Amino acid sequence: MPTAGSSKLKEKVRRLPSSPGVYLMKDRLGSVIYVGKAKSLKKRVSTYFQPSRSFISQPKIRALVEMIRDFEIIEVNSEPEALLLEGQLIKKWRPKYNTDFTDDKRFLLVRLDQTRKLPRFTLARFKKEDGARYFGPFAQAYHIRKTLAEMRRQFGVLLSDSNPKALGDGQFQLYEDVRAELYGFSNIVTRDQYLARVEKACSFLEGKSREFLADVRKKMVCEAENKNFEKAAEFRDIAFALESSLRKTRKFERERGDSRDLSNVLTELKAALALKSLPVVMECFDVSHISGTFVVASMVQFKKGHPNKARYRRYKIKSFEGNDDFRSMEEVVGRRYRRLAKEEKPFPDLVVIDGGRGQVSSALKAFLVQDLEPPQIIGLAKKHETIIFADERPPLRLPLSHGGLQLLQRLRDEAHRFANMYNADLRSKKVKESILDDFPGLGLKKRALLMKRFGTIENLRKAPLCDLTTVDGIGPVIAKRLVAFLQTNQR
Repeated sequence: MPTAGSSKLKEKVRRLPSSPGVYLMKDRLGSVIYVGKAKSLKKRVSTYFQPSRSFISQPKIRALVEMIRDFEIIEVNSEPEALLLEGQLIKKWRPKYNTDFTDDKRFLLVRLDQTRKLPRFTLARFKKEDGARYFGPFAQAYHIRKTLAEMRRQFGVLLSDSNPKALGDGQFQLYEDVRAELYGFSNIVTRDQYLARVEKACSFLEGKSREFLADVRKKMVCEAENKNFEKAAEFRDIAFALESSLRKTRKFERERGDSRDLSNVLTELKAALALKSLPVVMECFDVSHISGTFVVASMVQFKKGHPNKARYRRYKIKSFEGNDDFRSMEEVVGRRYRRLAKEEKPFPDLVVIDGGRGQVSSALKAFLVQDLEPPQIIGLAKKHETIIFADERPPLRLPLSHGGLQLLQRLRDEAHRFANMYNADLRSKKVKESILDDFPGLGLKKRALLMKRFGTIENLRKAPLCDLTTVDGIGPVIAKRLVAFLQTNQR
């Protein structure tokens, strides 16, 4: 395993680009222990592998450097984009050595008050149910304040210190001075013109960079094709973190001051889908895997438009091995409603499938092969947010502003999040178990017997010496060495 001072890692550093980006430091087990941003990746990351005395004088930094065994980088187009990605990844993975950022109270959020005629961007510490849109959290207060100042110059939007004036005829003067003209955009706008600027700024804050996401997904596919599944999973998690940041802002916040409560949304959805009754209880299924490995599925339930987390379920695929989304969907849908039928519990008003025609047909088949009367089933295909019906009706595309579609998106995104979380848990467990690979004299058979007996590394670490010797092939000498090894290697 290369150390922070090894020639292998130093050579990797020499090949780094000088572009802005985010770097992820990893320990011997491949766990992310620190996330940082850089204006120049080459210059910043090299300081960890040729550290000065002043750099390692702090105990925290010295301990971090000693733990580093590998690193990954993510290139971005600009330093502000690196800032946005850094905050999202720190919040998602909570690395051990980002201790300054693990307390939610230290994070800043960007708030957009949409109830105002001319919404403006401000900073907030806490998210409230006040109809505003929130972005973040962001790890470093100085940098997000600097980014907001850049947003004003780049997009021509209002910040907390702005004092616009109404000029009549539906026009507004954004600033009291001539700074706007210096920035290259008009200081006199209509409300619609200003709201168009706001949407562009929101897209920037959400990390909604199509080019960047496309590049991440391309790298994910490439790594999966090369059977580097752990690295492929990392790229998928990065893409998911960015997408999740975007989707969080759809949670029925007021859009341009137009309030819509959930009862109206359910009524709109009932009408759009021609349902016989309101979709009070909805359940959504999603399948998650990395090129056929760690194949899992999730089912989440919403009741009256709200998550009903007590009814969430997660599944391992049992009927086959490999990558087949259709068979996976048929299996988990069949398992869910076979059990409900056996327990004589009601089916939901609406079943939503994350996918297109093939996944919807597989879900319908799960009911038919078990001679169960299916409820209303639809699919939500991501490409154009198209609704797919299980019957003969043609696909339906609702406006993105439609309240019913936004509810379906929220339901689908929650199923996606829950499935990905389970997938990540399984992969993390597998990585932690690999610590036994570094214990000399323990073959595959003995490792399998230990894991079968104790289940997890933590249970094995807590087990008394006498329990270890009950496993075939583990005598007193090996057991003592193993106890000492596990105590020394706590991660």
